[in-house]
Amino acid sequence: MKLYLIPTPLAEGTTQRVLPAHVPEAVKDLEVFFAEELRTGRRFVSSLRLGKTIENLTFYELQKNTPEADTLAQLKALLAENKDAGVMSEAGCPGVADPGAVAVKYAHQLGIEVVPLVGPSSLLLALMASGMSGQSFVFHGYLPIDRAPRGKAVKQLEKEAIAKRQTQIFIETPYRNNQMMKEILTQCQPNTRVCVACNVTSPEGFVKTLTVKQWKTQVPELHKKPTVFLLGE
Repeated sequence: MKLYLIPTPLAEGTTQRVLPAHVPEAVKDLEVFFAEELRTGRRFVSSLRLGKTIENLTFYELQKNTPEADTLAQLKALLAENKDAGVMSEAGCPGVADPGAVAVKYAHQLGIEVVPLVGPSSLLLALMASGMSGQSFVFHGYLPIDRAPRGKAVKQLEKEAIAKRQTQIFIETPYRNNQMMKEILTQCQPNTRVCVACNVTSPEGFVKTLTVKQWKTQVPELHKKPTVFLLGE
């Protein structure tokens, strides 16, 4: 049995441009999928136009609150039948800032071969385009929601970026992006470099690195736009 890690587009209408040909080729041979959102997973498979009947496929929900025992049991059953399966992220690469990592963890424990497929990762694309250190970097996921601890976290990341010469990467729920940007501009020093990678791979997307002082004169509108934030020295 093999567990394929299937990348998905970061932005609508970009499938043909960002996904290599081997991705739909792998999906074509699969009948079982783990997906964060079942509707999104089905829609993605349908969009590949592989001639598959969606009703004949099996989709298991794998969200952050999905009991791990359920995923383990599903993988054991697939292993017993020697049936390959795929893991899909809601957007981007499975297992990176994504609950699909749970399926991968148990696949290794069960001796199932894990096959990662090449595709777009907003985190790596942002880092590549930031001009910040790609030799030493840390991804922190989501920072605290409440303002006081969030501000403290931003200050600490700035401190680490400067002291360790290490790029600090984090994300926020899209509808709180503007608040996060404001926090960064409030808490960080004028010369600290900040990269904003917004809607990466989409026609209206951008990746821009400026100092805090420069950003204050051109604050971007990020509301409900998938964004990655990076701090560097």
